[in-house]
Amino acid sequence: MELKDQLMQQIDRDRLPQHIAIIMDGNGRWAKERGKQRLFGHQSAIQSVREVSEASAEIGVKYLTLYAFSTENWNRPFAEVTGLMSLLATTIRNEVSTMNKNSIKLNAIGDLKNLPKANYDQLMQALEDTSHNTRMMLTLALSYSGRWDLKQATQRIAQDVAQGKLQPEAIDDAMISSYLSTANMPDPELLIRTSGEERISNFLLWQIAYSELYFTPKYWPDFRKADLYEAILNYQHRERRFGKTSEQVTK
Repeated sequence: MELKDQLMQQIDRDRLPQHIAIIMDGNGRWAKERGKQRLFGHQSAIQSVREVSEASAEIGVKYLTLYAFSTENWNRPFAEVTGLMSLLATTIRNEVSTMNKNSIKLNAIGDLKNLPKANYDQLMQALEDTSHNTRMMLTLALSYSGRWDLKQATQRIAQDVAQGKLQPEAIDDAMISSYLSTANMPDPELLIRTSGEERISNFLLWQIAYSELYFTPKYWPDFRKADLYEAILNYQHRERRFGKTSEQVTK
């Protein structure tokens, strides 16, 4: 029996995280170690996205969010950004049929209007083409940052207060969450970051307040189903207290 199958059998399906978020890091360094250009690392990472998406859907995860392109990534060299946008278009076009086959609904969050028009139009079409799927929601965070999300939510709340649609005293945690780009999904219980870096990098800042954080030294292009299952098993061995004591949680 393969390692991934052994690990999958150990997972308690009744204690799965509903929502897993992943910072897919290390593509460039992975390529550099092989004497290749950074874009080669991004191209090689597609298989990781495919395997992790399929594995998540197979075991019953309902929401998977992938940090694909941050607002800060626009500052990367022009050739890399152009290559990434081309790769995004090709990948989305090629993967729609697979998502439909696995009943995976594609979603996207971020300042999407910053995408090149051709990419934006193709993304919107893919969202429409997979909108009927119900097994799992796969969200791509594109031109996204946690601070951008909080800024746009604050602006919309301020507009509604100014127009008399919302009273300031009605603003609570749930209200703020409802204005974020992730309003249609639960907060992630598990956040995974690859490549050995141990930071959040401006990702889902509000939403991960009580997420369990899992860091692995493995570069994203090498991340496979077995690695996802190891992260979930690690999560299932943790005690989630949400500010309470162990005694309160176990009552």
